[in-house]
Amino acid sequence: MTKKNRNQGVEILAIGTELLLGNILNSNAKWLAEQLALIGFPHYRQSVIGDNSERLEEIILEASQRSQILITTGGLGPTPDDLTTETIAHAFQTSLVPHKAILEDIKDKLHGLKTLPKCNLKQSLLPKEATVLPNPLGTAPGMIWSPKDNFTIITFPGVPSEMKKMWEETAKPWLIANNPSKKTIKSKTIKIAGITESALTEQISDLLKNENPTVAPYASLGEVKVRITAQAETAQEANRIISPVETELGKRIGLSIFGRDEETLASIVIDLLRKKRETISLAESCTGGQIASALTSIPGSSDVFLGGIVAYSNSIKQNILKVPFNLLEKNGAVSSAVVKSMANNTLQLFNSDWSIAVSGIAGPSGGSKSKPVGLVEIFIAGKNTQESIQENFGLHRGRDSIQKLSVVRALDRLRLFLLMQS
Repeated sequence: MTKKNRNQGVEILAIGTELLLGNILNSNAKWLAEQLALIGFPHYRQSVIGDNSERLEEIILEASQRSQILITTGGLGPTPDDLTTETIAHAFQTSLVPHKAILEDIKDKLHGLKTLPKCNLKQSLLPKEATVLPNPLGTAPGMIWSPKDNFTIITFPGVPSEMKKMWEETAKPWLIANNPSKKTIKSKTIKIAGITESALTEQISDLLKNENPTVAPYASLGEVKVRITAQAETAQEANRIISPVETELGKRIGLSIFGRDEETLASIVIDLLRKKRETISLAESCTGGQIASALTSIPGSSDVFLGGIVAYSNSIKQNILKVPFNLLEKNGAVSSAVVKSMANNTLQLFNSDWSIAVSGIAGPSGGSKSKPVGLVEIFIAGKNTQESIQENFGLHRGRDSIQKLSVVRALDRLRLFLLMQS
């Protein structure tokens, strides 16, 4: 009696000794995991391995016994330690052959060299039956290859920008077209601020039991995402299944929902300001310009963002932002009185419709009993709005997290003001 092949799901394998040593953060695996979830592919395992052909071959063969799809990143470059393709071929006792299309592409990217360096020539070698995964941004192509029944390998270079482009243009469409369920899978991500994952879970616990669509929360710093995923015969039918659950989430969570899918707090704030034809300026201390960075990462932000001042020292607060010396001396830089002065003076300085000022103790030192590390003062000033916000994010958060949470809190509060005044 023949044993049934039980390979299931997708496995991600990140290749590179630099990952094992901690020199490079394994952001590729995180990104791929999110993308797999968006198209509804079950993903059961992630691994990291160094640039060693024997250990790499061992883990590839293991993956072929348990997974339907193995996605690898890294090891496709021209250097001697780039071993992925040849190790895969050796694992399945297959020879490599040059692919003419890859050679021509590499020549074009190397400015038409008539003779390619040997190190680049090896990048054109793939198993004969492999489908080339073109790399629009670099010289290292990937491949889609099924060396055995019910098992496919998809290879990507380790450079994140190249991998993402190849995913969007070739790999993602291939996966969707070759979905073993033969059903269309659609997902929508609801983004929420101002509520913890545990509190949200209590509010939607019944929805988390759904089978189609599935509903799953994912927490990240300062926000929670809820992903709704449906399977159906058509995309239209999948969207119809998602719609009532999305509506129900809106009823239960309300204005805490700030966006969907690729939207960010910064993009939502920019969009609201643009619709109202209003402008914003900033005065940042402990965030060191991170609010400005978030806003200016959005294309077209110059329509509404006039500028900002990183007033880290008291002398800048006093001399540039015109915060009175006696206010700083009496209350300290981290106080509602000082951030109020910073915000209102910035409003006048830039002649903007809104301003945000923030000052805090991000740590790890500098705190006191009355003003501990993690204490952040935020002030939002508008021509008809004045609000002081005090947050204590706690010493345990760490400096980076305190700064990022301050950005989230400030932008989310401004978002709510803009919505209420619409």
